[in-house]
This record gives sequence, C-alpha cells and structure tokens, in this order.
Amino acid sequence: MAPPGLTLELLGRAAYEFSLVQPYIPTYLHLLLSALFPIYTGAHASLSRPSSAAESPKRPKHFREDSDDDEDIPEEQVQKMEGLSPSDAIMFPLLAGSTLAGLYFLIKWLDDPFMLNKILNWYFSIFGVLSVARLLTDIMGVATSFAFPARYRDKEAVWMVKPRQRVAMLKSSHGDGDAVRRSPLPGLLSRVALPSSIQDALWRLRELPPQKVTMRAYVRYIIETNVAVGPQGLIGLLIATLAGGYFNLIAKPWWLTNLLGFGSSYSALQYMSPTTFWTGTLILSSLFFYDIYFVFFTPMMVTVATKLDIPIKLLFPRPTAPGAGPMKPALSMLGLGDVVLPGIMIGLALRFDLYLFYLRKQTKQAPVKDLKENGLTASSIKGVKSTEGLVKAQWRTATGGWGERFWLGSAGISSGGNEEGGAFPKPYFHASLFGYVLGMLCTLGVMHVFGHAQPALLYLVPGVLGSLWGTALIKGDMKTMWEYTEALEDDDPKGGSDAKAKKMDSFFSLSRVEEKGRRREKNMVQDADAKEGKKSAEEGDRSTKDKSSEESNFENSFLARERKRELFFFSVTLPPRSKRSRNVSSNLKSGIETRTARALEEELTIVSEGGLGASAAATPSTSFRG
Repeated sequence: MAPPGLTLELLGRAAYEFSLVQPYIPTYLHLLLSALFPIYTGAHASLSRPSSAAESPKRPKHFREDSDDDEDIPEEQVQKMEGLSPSDAIMFPLLAGSTLAGLYFLIKWLDDPFMLNKILNWYFSIFGVLSVARLLTDIMGVATSFAFPARYRDKEAVWMVKPRQRVAMLKSSHGDGDAVRRSPLPGLLSRVALPSSIQDALWRLRELPPQKVTMRAYVRYIIETNVAVGPQGLIGLLIATLAGGYFNLIAKPWWLTNLLGFGSSYSALQYMSPTTFWTGTLILSSLFFYDIYFVFFTPMMVTVATKLDIPIKLLFPRPTAPGAGPMKPALSMLGLGDVVLPGIMIGLALRFDLYLFYLRKQTKQAPVKDLKENGLTASSIKGVKSTEGLVKAQWRTATGGWGERFWLGSAGISSGGNEEGGAFPKPYFHASLFGYVLGMLCTLGVMHVFGHAQPALLYLVPGVLGSLWGTALIKGDMKTMWEYTEALEDDDPKGGSDAKAKKMDSFFSLSRVEEKGRRREKNMVQDADAKEGKKSAEEGDRSTKDKSSEESNFENSFLARERKRELFFFSVTLPPRSKRSRNVSSNLKSGIETRTARALEEELTIVSEGGLGASAAATPSTSFRG
C-alpha cells in the first residue's frame, strides 16, 4: 500500500488538531463575544455631538415638560470624558507596574490573601455597583425603545407616537379617522383591538420611563451633583446593589464576576478618551511592552490574576484538564485591561467616524457679493455673512433609537427623525473591531498551542493600531486622523468651523483635580448669586400673597439656602405632574365638588320637601280644628 500524499497528511493533521480544539470552541466563542459586548455598547454610548456638527435647536422658551408641543425636539446630552495626554504613555506603565509589584509582594507576605481579597472586593464593588446600575438602566432603555418606539412603519407609512395625547399619527397628517391610531403598540401590533383597560395600562406603562426623580447632593469642597433617576434607574440600582451584596457576602460565581466586569468596562469606555489617535497609539505601545515583560519575564501578572478573586477580570468555564480535581471548576480568564485599553481606541474610532460624517456634510456658504450678482435682493440675503465660510449640518443625537431603527427599517429612517443620527458610515470602527477580533484569535491560538498564558496586548495592540492606521492610509485620511482631537474648547458662537485645541493635562495630574475644584467653587458662587436673586423675588411676591405654613416652611428650607455658608445639602425632587394628570386631578376635584353640591342640593330638597309636607299635614289639622 502506497503511503499517503502530502495533501492527505496535511488534511489528516488538520482534522486531528481540530478534534483537539473542538471542546474549547464554545469557551473561545464565549470569551470573544464577552470581550466585544462592553466594547460595542460602551463605544456607542460614548457618542456625543462632534465639533463638525451644528448644535441641535434649543427647546422654545415656552416649552414645558408637561406640554404637548415640541415633544419631538431632542434634548442634547453632552458626554463628559476624561482625556489622556502623551505623558500618560509613561505614567500608565509605571503606575500599573508598581501596583502589580506591590500586590505580588503583599500576596507573598500574607501567604493567605483572604483579607486582601475582602478589602479589594468591597473597594471595587462600589464602582462596580454604580457601573452595573448604569448598564442595566441603558439595557432597559433599549428594551423600552423596542416595545414602545417613538416612530414606526406600517403599511408603507410612518407613524409618530404622541404619548401625551395617547395617539399615533401619520407623519404628514394631523387629522382624525384612519390617520390616527389609539393603540400604544407599534407595527402590526397596533392593528390588534385591545380592551380599554389593557390599552390604558400600556399607555401608563409607556409614560413611566420619562418620569424622573431629581436627586441633588452637595458637600462643601468635595462634591456637587444633580442626578435625574427614573424608574428604570431605580430598578437597575436595586439589582446592582443586590448583585454587589451577593458577590461580597455569599458567593462569587463566574457570571456575577463577569456582570461587574461588564459594568466597569462599559462605564470606563464612556469616561476615558485617548483625546487623539497619536496619544492613544503612544499609550497602547507603552502598554504593549509592559504586558510582554510582566507576563513572559516575571510571575507577577499570572500570580496576581489567579490569587486575587476580585471583579477586574472576565471568567469563562472551560473543559477540565486531564488529571485535574473535580471539586474546583476549570475557568479561563481575560483581564479587563485587555478590554478597556484597546476599547478606548475603538471608541475613539467610532467618534471619528461620526466626526467625518458631519464634516463631509458641511457646505460652503457663498459670499454676499456672489448672491447679489445672481439677482437676489438685499432683503433675501439679510443675515448672510459677507465672507465665505462653512455651514455645519444640524446635529441629531446618535445614541439610542435602536427600537425605532428596527421598526422603521432603512426606508423609514431615511424619511427623517432623531434615530437617523445613529445611522452613519463606520469604516474605522469596523476596521478596529476586525483588528481586535483578529488579535484575540491569535492570542487564543497561541495560548492553545503552547499551553501558557499569553499577554493579550501583544496581539491586540498591533491588530487595532494596524487596522486603524492602515484604513486611514488606504482611504487617504492620514492627515485628518493625525489632526483630529477631542480636547476642543467650545465652538465659535457664530457657528464657525474652526476650533481651538486645548492642552490636556495628564490623567494623573494634580492640576486636573485643582481645576475641578476651582470649577466647582465657581459654580457654587454662581448658584448662590442666582438663589439670592430668586430669594429676593420670592420675598417680594410673599409680601403681596398669603401662603400656607407648609409653603412657608418649604421656602425657608430650600429657596432660602445660603450656598456660600452651606456645608452639605441633600434633596429629592419629584417629577412634575403631566398635563393629563393635572386635568384628571382637576376633573376629579371638580367631580367631587359637583357630587358634593348635588348631594347638598338633594339634602336641601329633601329637607324643604319634608318641611312642606309637615306644614301641609299640620295645616289641614289646624284648619280642621278651627
């Protein structure tokens, strides 16, 4: 029998290797998807208006939260991020290395790191609980957009939902009849006839998420915050608190460790920004060598990762190795640094895609001289600048709107709407994701072949940076990418396209903390002056009006605050009642008054009729006696 050829030997070898790796494929897929989840969601949640887009229209001055008008005008949300500087490329590896070495020697000295685990678990759980609450709140918000979208498409027509009016209208119609639907459900579900009780309950459920409680907290020189929390936020905070308590007090299952890790990564990607691509390249390059050194040349990284059971890693069940004990489950792990550090560059790539999208939508404004030559009158060119400039496209919010995009489809999105802001080309984001996946696959392949822990940044950094800069080279955007920065001061008030770059301090610089303190103190003084003016106005009104004791106590406790002398303050403000609620209350009150008046009238009628009857009965008898 002739020996097999080279091709058959290669196929046989490949089949044998596949049989060895096949039991680990679910683990590797689980690891890859778990790493991509916080990167993808965190990058999209970090989107805010770029400098190449014009501000969205302000809400009218007459607008009120409970008004039926202008309910489709979005409120622009500014994403506040901490920018990194080139000096952080040196500080990150130094601080990370010194912290890692300190933990390693502490573990060796303690011999049993039980108490160290307890302390670090409680420390990281504080940030983890808040991060998980934010993640769960946003997940519930996305789920709500699928169940109750603001717009949906049905029968080749786009329907706009008016929650305060409890109707859905055709986009181009404001009439009645077939142009109005009473169901709160979208798409085909809106045609289903629902009982009035169920329909009313669904409308009430739809109105719940926007109702937010405002919590204000102030501690002199330390913190000043103003947070609006809705029902979804309260539910998310409750679940996150229970998860943190279970993790610290009862058990630490791998899925709960991953939940805390997801929340931390999700929040970190919205909090940190490399500011520029070359700064991010410097930071990742320095951490590239840091990871190689501490994994290959020292036992510190592996020892700390395996000995400390704290939520700074992702865990994945894997097949038990031959000869291993059955008591302890076999787990693979991935450090959060291998998710967050490449993730901040991937998030920057997505924001760069958004910047390019609005940059390419800018149009040149013709000079007034050319407009006059084209026959336009002076009144028609009133307000036009006399010099040539750029006109920015209006910003549409790019976060949220997942449910609307699902129900509208591509045809419905192109018809205009707030959800259109999330539909923009993302070549650099997709390229960086491809580089990350490629780097992670290389990490898993090398780890499986050699059976040794691998520094993931050894493969992730070249994959992400190579895909980003390679894409820029192919598309001819090298200069634009090099000059792009997120450290920009406020745009020109006249709407110009030029922006002045702002020098960034180090992420670890004390001047950053001092600047925050000065800004907080400035805001405190401004708020104090505003409160003083409001207080004097209220005192003038009180001199002409009689108020109840409850209102006077409220004024003395809240509006009469002296911020310059205040040490701490905490308050919870309920959401304003909607117009419908006030109408229901007034109708209920008027109904009660009407029923009371009717009851009183009936009583008077009965009394008067009884009196007449008694008089009538007495009169004949009296007459009879007379």
